[in-house]
Amino acid sequence: MNKNFFYATAVLIGTIVGAGVFSIPFVAAQSGFLIGAVFLVVLTGVSLLIHLIYGEIVCRTKEKHRLVGYAEHYLGKKGKAVITFSVLFGLYGSLLVYIIISGEFLSAIFSPLFGGAPFVYSLIFFAVGALAVFMGLALIERLELVMALFLILVIFLIFFSGLPQLDISNLETINLKHFFLPYGVILWALAGGAAIPEIKEIIKLDGKRYKKVIIWGTIIPAVLYFLFMFMVVGVTGPATSTEAIKGLANFLGRGIIILGAIFGALAAISSFFILGLCLKKVFWYDYKINKHLSWFLVCSVPLIAFLLGLREFIPIIGFLGVVLGAIEGTALVLIYKKAKKLGNREPEYSLKIPKIITYALIGVFILGLVYQIFYFVK
Repeated sequence: MNKNFFYATAVLIGTIVGAGVFSIPFVAAQSGFLIGAVFLVVLTGVSLLIHLIYGEIVCRTKEKHRLVGYAEHYLGKKGKAVITFSVLFGLYGSLLVYIIISGEFLSAIFSPLFGGAPFVYSLIFFAVGALAVFMGLALIERLELVMALFLILVIFLIFFSGLPQLDISNLETINLKHFFLPYGVILWALAGGAAIPEIKEIIKLDGKRYKKVIIWGTIIPAVLYFLFMFMVVGVTGPATSTEAIKGLANFLGRGIIILGAIFGALAAISSFFILGLCLKKVFWYDYKINKHLSWFLVCSVPLIAFLLGLREFIPIIGFLGVVLGAIEGTALVLIYKKAKKLGNREPEYSLKIPKIITYALIGVFILGLVYQIFYFVK
C-alpha cells in the first residue's frame, strides 16, 4: 500500500462521515436498535454497490466529468436536466440541515453559559457560514480530513465512556410504527458519490487499489456509525435526542458532550462552507450569474426555508436521502448500463452485476421514494 491509497481512502471517509452520523441514533431509537442495525447493514451494501458502479463509470470514460457531466454524456440533455435538479435540491437541502443542526450543537455548548435558544444559535451560525461562502475561506476545506479523524476519536471516546452505562434492554425494543424511519437518514449519511471521481485522480491508474479504496472508504464509516448508534441507543434508549449529543449529558457528563458538540459545530460550518461554495460556483460558472448574486442565491433560499419553519432536521434528512437516492441512484445504474456498451476506454476494473441486481437496486430506490412520500403525507 502506498500513501496515495491511504490519502484517497481518507478523502472518501471524510466525504461520507459528517454531521449525518449524529442523526442515526435517534431514528434507530425510534424504530428499535435491531431495525436500525438491519437498515445500516443493507444500505451499506447498497451504497457500496452504487459507489463501485460510479467508480466503473469513471474508469470507462476518457473525459473527466462529475455526475452532471456523466449524465449528459450517457443519458443526454434530459438526463443532465434531471441530475441538475437533483444536485440543486440536494445542496439546498443539505445547507438547510446544517443551519438547523448547528443550532443544537452550539446551544449545547453555549446555552449553559449565556442562555439562548437553538433558533438564535442557528442564525449566528448562518451569519458566519454565509460570510465564509462570500469570502471563500480555503482554510476550512483543508481541515476536512482533520475533522474526520477528530470525529473518529470522538466516537471511540463516547463508545468506551459509555460502556459502564450501557443498558442492553435499550437495544431490544422494536417499534414497527417507525419501521421505515431509518431508511432515508442512513442513506443520506452513507452518501459519498461526490468523492468517487476525486479519488480516481488521487489513486492514478491502479485499478485494484481504486476498487479497494471505494470498498474500505465506504465500510469504515458504516462501522463507525454502528459503534456510535450501538452506544448512544444502548445508553440513552428512549431518551435519545435528535442530534444524539444532548441526550448523553445525564449519562456521560458535560465534558465529553461538549467535545462531541464542538465537533458537530465544526463539521457543520465546514460542510456548509464547502457545499455553499460548490453551489455558488454552479451559478457562477455554469449559469454565468455574477458571483455576488450567486452568493445571494446560495444563502437566501435555505435561510428563507428555515425562517418559514422548516426546522426539523430528521424528516428533512430522511426526505433528502430518499429523493436523492431515488434520482441519483437510478441515474447511476442507467449510466452504468450505457457505459458498459459506450465507454471509450478500458476500465481498471469491471463489475459483473446480474441484471436482476440492477433492477432490484432501482426497485429499492423507487419503493423507498413512494413509501417516504406516503409517510410524509400521512
